[in-house]
Amino acid sequence: MLPLEGITVVTLEHAIAAPFCTRQLADQGARVIKIERPGVGDFARGYDERVKGLASHFVWTNRSKESLSLDLKAPVADEVLHKLLAGADVLVQNLAPGAAARMGLGFDALKDRYPKLIVCDISGYGEDGPYRDKKAYDLLIQSESGFLSITGTPDEPAKAGCSIADIAAGMYAYTGILNALIERGRTGRGKHLDVSMLEAMGEWMSYPLYYAWDGAPPPPRAGAAHATIYPYGPFPTGDGKTVMLGLQNDREWQVFCQKVLGDAALAADERFNTTARRSAARVELKALIVHAFASLTAEQVVSRLDEAGIANAQVNTMADLWAHPQLKARQRWASVDTPAGPVPALLPPGCTTARMDAVPALGQHTDSVLQGLGYTAEAIAAMRAAGTV
Repeated sequence: MLPLEGITVVTLEHAIAAPFCTRQLADQGARVIKIERPGVGDFARGYDERVKGLASHFVWTNRSKESLSLDLKAPVADEVLHKLLAGADVLVQNLAPGAAARMGLGFDALKDRYPKLIVCDISGYGEDGPYRDKKAYDLLIQSESGFLSITGTPDEPAKAGCSIADIAAGMYAYTGILNALIERGRTGRGKHLDVSMLEAMGEWMSYPLYYAWDGAPPPPRAGAAHATIYPYGPFPTGDGKTVMLGLQNDREWQVFCQKVLGDAALAADERFNTTARRSAARVELKALIVHAFASLTAEQVVSRLDEAGIANAQVNTMADLWAHPQLKARQRWASVDTPAGPVPALLPPGCTTARMDAVPALGQHTDSVLQGLGYTAEAIAAMRAAGTV
């Protein structure tokens, strides 16, 4: 039995933040009913066609869910929604700012009718404050949260290569829902969760915030290197490859000089003998390291680093990650069905068992969900004829 079996989640979701949250719930056994617009669905379905004609984002965030197509503006939609909510434990939504409240689906409108219902609203900026009505996408929140100001090269900022603001908000929504379920077990009452992408990223930005405390200069943009610790980042090797390595303290620096660079005397060089001095003199130090690595292959460098106990990594591509020997050895790959056939999928981190059911086709479960609510085949056919489902 999975931890969330018996929990029902109704979700009005699109894009990434809310779908990523509810997929975590589905992974742990919750029944997740995803309401989608008839004929169109979650617009993330159309982001690309890279997975056998399906969108990579959608395949990633929507396995193990039931897709109910429903026009939320149709006259019967309110009745359907409330029948769903009568049997639900959690309502999740990340519609446009204010949309759920206008449909009567805000926590204040629902709390008396469904006192045990947990309502989780995910938005860019939260339900109040001067920014509450602003639209928010991942890149915009990366920018608004200051993430772009510390990411990239000295000449140009860069966004993260994946949707970190959405992921951050989705994970805080997920953990918030788990907390609310535990709390409800004690109090018998539901709860309102107001999860803001900006606040999620603000938490993740706390190190650079504190580093820039009281008007101090923020961490500089340092590409793939660490902004304040050196050597910590990518270094080329003699065979044209790149090795990522990281030193955290003076003890590791001494070992690095002796066992990796083969120059024990360098450890005492006053230009480099503290973390702050190594960071300040990184141009000179990089030249020394690159020269030492120029006669070595990446494999030889990694071997020396491992022998010295210095943290290191390969600069892998997506193809390398698909074939990563550690993931294979730990049996982290499973298979999920999709409308286009089975595809591999990683098990959730920390889990050896999880629900890994199919990615749904648009409206695939409409009939079964409506039948479960008491609608007859004739009533469902009439809804379909009217374009309601």
